[in-house]
Amino acid sequence: MQLYHQHKDTLSNLKEKLFKLEKDIQKLFEANLEQITGFKFVKSEFSLKTVRFDTLAFDEESKSFVIIEYKRNRNYSVVDQGVSYLNLMLEYKADFIVEYNESCNKNLKRDDVDWSQSKVIFVAPSFTSFQKQSSNFKDLPIELWEIKRFENDVIVINPIKKSQSAPSIKQVQSSKGNSEISKVVEEIKVYTEEGHLEGKSDEIKELYEAYKQGILNLSPDIEIEPKKMYIAFKKGKNIVDIRIQHKNLILWLNMKKGELDDSRKLTIDASTKGHYGNGDYELHISNTDNIEYIMSLVKQAL
Repeated sequence: MQLYHQHKDTLSNLKEKLFKLEKDIQKLFEANLEQITGFKFVKSEFSLKTVRFDTLAFDEESKSFVIIEYKRNRNYSVVDQGVSYLNLMLEYKADFIVEYNESCNKNLKRDDVDWSQSKVIFVAPSFTSFQKQSSNFKDLPIELWEIKRFENDVIVINPIKKSQSAPSIKQVQSSKGNSEISKVVEEIKVYTEEGHLEGKSDEIKELYEAYKQGILNLSPDIEIEPKKMYIAFKKGKNIVDIRIQHKNLILWLNMKKGELDDSRKLTIDASTKGHYGNGDYELHISNTDNIEYIMSLVKQAL
């Protein structure tokens, strides 16, 4: 990525301003945590036994805890540290709940937390190719986010995506017999599109693909984030969530009741009933007959 400052018709390179301390990255990230990640800030420098976590956060969408660690140098193992932190979380669940309740003045119970969606995020100006490769497992709940600071108060944050062909960590775990990885693999689940499509008919898979492409075509920066009960399409926030069923798709548009212009009345009012996705508008879809009109509805949520 090349960044420039424009002055009339002239472009000049923006020079990177290196972070002097890890604490500088942490302060910036924590001060803007919800805007950057969508997570709720819980505690800075959360201590447990002999370990101190830089930032403890809570993902209210998936009802799970997130540990965030900040690094300025690149001489550490993201997998070893990340797996160790996740195991500590699974062993001392009550401590995380107590900290959340005391810091946020809430009454969260153990059953309110989906521990299977816990994860660790490392934030650093850059990562080595080895660090990227060692964490490139589709079912390893460890994420790498690059953060860079430039002149003119420009901040660039880039979550590193795992490759489409990323293998399963179970292959490494079975060959090396790593007990810490075994516990993480057993209790924590990283959800994928493939997992949601598993066991579905070719017709449903093609139907999902048609709506997926239609949504992605609405904007170049829409991201796909599979959750436990649905697949979220996000642009900063959730735009639309899709639940893949055996005979149809269910879509939830992330808009409040009264905000959507649905002249054909295809949506169902989900504001007064329980549902998995975000928003008050629900669609049950079994074909592509109205796909262009439905995309016009999704576009209103952008």
